Amino acid sequence: MADLDPDHDPERIAEALLQALDTGGRVAPISARNPDFSPTEAARVAAAVARRRAARGERPVGRKIGFTNTTIWPLYGVDGPIWGHVFDTTLHDPMPARFAVAGLAEPRIEPEIVFGLARAPEAGMGEADLLGCVAWVAHGFEIVQSVFPGWRFTAPDATAAFGLHGALLVGPRLELADAPAHAHDELRAALGRFSLSLARDGVPVDEGHARNVLGGPLPALRHLVETLAREADAPPLRAGEIVTTGTLTDAHALAPGQMWTTAIEGLALPGLRLEIA
Repeated sequence: MADLDPDHDPERIAEALLQALDTGGRVAPISARNPDFSPTEAARVAAAVARRRAARGERPVGRKIGFTNTTIWPLYGVDGPIWGHVFDTTLHDPMPARFAVAGLAEPRIEPEIVFGLARAPEAGMGEADLLGCVAWVAHGFEIVQSVFPGWRFTAPDATAAFGLHGALLVGPRLELADAPAHAHDELRAALGRFSLSLARDGVPVDEGHARNVLGGPLPALRHLVETLAREADAPPLRAGEIVTTGTLTDAHALAPGQMWTTAIEGLALPGLRLEIA
């Protein structure tokens, strides 16, 4: 297991994290060397990682919000959401029937709600205006990973390490461009009250509810918009970006040969079916 830069240099830490990402390696948590590793320092490392990925040809296409599900905070020792970039190299849209997890570090699966942005949302917007910025809604799976062994880390560690992002698989879209105003109102209400079940090989393993993700996917999006507005070096959301709003259940470990399925109640989106290779 590699160790990170003892001098706490963001560029050197970013280099070590990317090496782990590319090789399937593991690193000790940054906070193990620096117990005071802060969200501000983590943001600097995350920005350095993003610059390096862009320099080698990876194109940022959206954001993931992590730890919006308040019910799992005690499991991971965190006390608030994080965010990270989604790249063209990690986005799978449309979702494939099979997904290979080779090369990902301790991969886990998360069922989420995904937004495609038609316009850039602004801080201070209410849910109706935020939904007005959305071109489409989908159900998807985020495949998360941890280069920190055993999924032991602090929230700043997770921010620095790609927001734990491995891949985003996007299911069928519900297009909103031509939907009448009353349909937007109905969807906004549904996004705050739907439920979801998650099964592995036909056996139920977890259940989730819209309220788990900061009260719903739209409040989660609002949290991201306002967080980005407070972070001086964070790029604001742009039209065309994809935002996945956080897991509705706990994250569950993946292994080749598994078949994962979801079913949604109260929201006009189909359940998903994904074979792990």
